Amino acid sequence: MSDMPTLRVEVRARPGRGDGRGRAVLAAAQELGIAGLRGVEIVDLFWLGGDALQPDDAVLDLLHDPVLQQAEVHASGAGTRSGTYVEVARRPGVTDAQAESLLLIAEKLGLRALRHAATGHRYELDVDADADAASLAARLAEGLLANVVVDRFATCAPLAAAFLEPLPTPEATQQVPVRGCDDDALLAVSAERRLSLDLREMQAVARHFETLGRDPTDLELEMIAQTWSEHCVHKTFKAKVQQRELDAAGEVLFEAEIDSIFKTWIVAATAKAARPERLRSVFVDNAGIVAFDDDYDLALKVETHNHPSALEPFGGANTGVGGVVRDILGVSARPIANLDVLCFGPPDLPASALPAGVLPPRRIAAGVIDGIEDYGNKMGIPTVAGAITYDAGYVANPLVFCGTLGILPTGSHRNRANPGDRVVVLGGRTGRDGLRGATFSSMSMGQETAAIASTSVQIGHPIHEKAAMEVVLQARDAGLYTAITDCGAGGLSSAVGEMAARIGADIDLTTVPLKVQGLAAWEIWLSEAQERMVLAVPDAQWEALVQLAMRHGSEATTIGRFRDDGQLVVRHGEREVARLDGAFLHDGIPQRELVGLWQAPAPEPLPPCPEQLTAGLLRLLASPGIRSKEEILRRYDHEVQGGTRGKPLCGVAADAPADAAVLVPLDRARTADGEEARRGVALGVGLAPRLGLLDPYAMAWAVVDEAIRNVVAAGADPDEVALLDNFCWGSPTLPDRMGALVRCTRGCHDAAVAFGAPYISGKDSLHNEYRDADGVRRAIPGTLLVTAMATVPDVGEACSPEGARAGDRLYVLGVSDDALGGSAWLGLDDQLGDIAPAAVPDALADYRRLHAAIRDGLCAAVHDVSEGGLGVALAELAIAARCGLDADLDRAPGSAPERGDGRLFGERGGRFVIAVRPADVRAFEAAMGSERIGRVGEMRADDRVQMAAAGQGRVATRVRALVDAFRGHVR
Repeated sequence: MSDMPTLRVEVRARPGRGDGRGRAVLAAAQELGIAGLRGVEIVDLFWLGGDALQPDDAVLDLLHDPVLQQAEVHASGAGTRSGTYVEVARRPGVTDAQAESLLLIAEKLGLRALRHAATGHRYELDVDADADAASLAARLAEGLLANVVVDRFATCAPLAAAFLEPLPTPEATQQVPVRGCDDDALLAVSAERRLSLDLREMQAVARHFETLGRDPTDLELEMIAQTWSEHCVHKTFKAKVQQRELDAAGEVLFEAEIDSIFKTWIVAATAKAARPERLRSVFVDNAGIVAFDDDYDLALKVETHNHPSALEPFGGANTGVGGVVRDILGVSARPIANLDVLCFGPPDLPASALPAGVLPPRRIAAGVIDGIEDYGNKMGIPTVAGAITYDAGYVANPLVFCGTLGILPTGSHRNRANPGDRVVVLGGRTGRDGLRGATFSSMSMGQETAAIASTSVQIGHPIHEKAAMEVVLQARDAGLYTAITDCGAGGLSSAVGEMAARIGADIDLTTVPLKVQGLAAWEIWLSEAQERMVLAVPDAQWEALVQLAMRHGSEATTIGRFRDDGQLVVRHGEREVARLDGAFLHDGIPQRELVGLWQAPAPEPLPPCPEQLTAGLLRLLASPGIRSKEEILRRYDHEVQGGTRGKPLCGVAADAPADAAVLVPLDRARTADGEEARRGVALGVGLAPRLGLLDPYAMAWAVVDEAIRNVVAAGADPDEVALLDNFCWGSPTLPDRMGALVRCTRGCHDAAVAFGAPYISGKDSLHNEYRDADGVRRAIPGTLLVTAMATVPDVGEACSPEGARAGDRLYVLGVSDDALGGSAWLGLDDQLGDIAPAAVPDALADYRRLHAAIRDGLCAAVHDVSEGGLGVALAELAIAARCGLDADLDRAPGSAPERGDGRLFGERGGRFVIAVRPADVRAFEAAMGSERIGRVGEMRADDRVQMAAAGQGRVATRVRALVDAFRGHVR
């Protein structure tokens, strides 16, 4: 292929048309402190290969808009250029979605001469005369424009074409000696192949193959490692744990042996939940499924893509979204909404504070946000909910939670393959991308991670997934399959292995469609190449499925058949490369035995409370975790599909944060008799990682409560809430990490039982640690995300913070105290505090009364109290309404405040601020009928904002100042 004629096409904006992309690069360079750069112009590059390709071929017309752009063609494939510039392109083998689409279109147009394509960019730099141009270009390339994990680049020299060439065909498989190996040798095998299996697990593998009288093949060993990975089997949550919890003085608070924290705390909470008849499928499918109404169910799943996002932020987040969308397709549901929760290092972290080999937080954030935008928008799925927080603990290990909500007709999900059914792979082709991703997620990271794990990173292709989605949904309605699952972590190994766990399957890897030839058998089996689903298809339905796939430009291929003896047999042509018993593969892993030890940190003395708290409130509003995310949210399409009733932003200027998203699922936009559907669904999230540093149990209560408060504030029924739990933690093999995880899980149980809310799905991502050059391990703050989904009986009665207006009376629902432990207020000065906010185990009664008041139209506006406490909640209410307010927080329910900042900024759960029209005051107070409701003030006709607490803490400002601070500007 290297001698094949190649064209290079350079496309730039016509003079005077401008290109906003260059201005964005210039701004990003200035944020990085790169001086001497005055401007950037971006040129799109295309390398085209084909034996008979000519410069005037019609394919060139596909590459530019002649009205806005101009194109230059260089027959050499390299081109010439003087001046200062950087050229960047994907490495061969990394998904290049634009190039793939170009080839597909050319094929459809009959342009057979085009056989290969690759794309890239040239950044032409306008630099100061006295600047070191070469050094500046290199710094830009390495710090901003390219990521060596997936990109190649050149400075002040043109990149040559680099198409993916077939590799020499390797041996189909190799034997890996494990029989008779001592412990050190077994651990060496695990380390060398990055299996992430511990000694007891490797010993179990060796014993199994001793009984078979042979050593495993590389494919068998890789498959066992993937199946037994933390990502796939959740072995820490199923472990036997010796747990001990101590207070700060060393006194024992709790001590027990726990046989599976998953069963003891998560499954048990669901078993005690109210209304079990609503639960269609929990903990067993790709997503949790609950009843929506008599005809439809809702499916929800939240995943993480942390390690890949640390290495390649765009690809990590991009494929995180794509993966969780496939989880929803894997339960035969149509995706109707996405949510994303992101945890980054401080955006202003200086380069000198970065560990070796770690990308700057700003660059990680920019890439992650780009990846989310790219996938969700291109698939036409609205991104409607989420959160972003910042902490130094996430510098080397960002967290990227991706969630998707789907809807499906009741009873339409089929998940039981039959012997004799075809094993069908649908969608994208298999490549070398994404190898060992499941086991990679079970590794701690270090400065060498990018070099050894680059093949675990993938780039998505949302258009391929869009096509596969349409095939799946139409095949579901036509009854063309008996089972379906997502082909995600572990690739075909995981998908086929799970579907065939009890009945077995016979697979021929030579039938698997490949992106490039020359893959080893284990690579074909383990590849996590994106946009693929696996289906069980009866012979009678096969031709109909093939025709359906062709109609949507997707690809369906039979790669084997399901058996009836529980044996998973994998062949490469005539050669058998794996034969594993399903019982051993899925049940043979030894139970882990772990030790958990948690001790409460020593309490920190609180600083004196300032008398004037205005500056403090403005600092809080401007802090990275609280300030407006509008600039990001506007990049996500939250209106597509037309079902979003409660938007991410609300208020007079549509710039205030809403508590939850509210949707009317598209399939139910009209009722059977043609009337507009009124029943909706709300999505909310809870996140409080700083509180977890003080007490993981308190954090669990806080985030469960916050997620439920979010949906209740939007009009959801508190008795129809379903929860998802996502744990991101450090290494469970270290007692302090494990002890905190167990304590957090216990809090999840107690909070869910108190609210009668079941967990329907979840995920854990462990080993989120970074090992620096000195060998010091740094774990993330133990982070629990809880997502709440609940039905809104009538979206016409849904509520939000935006309805308040001058003259409305202000109420606080819920008991306040002065506890500031783990609060954003103390976090401004990197303090944790002494006392965590108390749990509110009887809050459900308040939420039921509030829901009834919302349904009766007695609440003009409702806003939950979370990060930043009452002060921030009231400020956000003023921002939404664009009118002032007076509030005396001494009148809020609870004991008399001792500290003004405690009452203003404490983050105890169970609380809302509520605006009520004067005419509704009497009815509202009668409806609430609770000692935990207090009238604290009213909305003003002017823009003055005044708050007071404890006779000493005072806020006096104007709405304009609140808005400016919320936008990140403190005067």
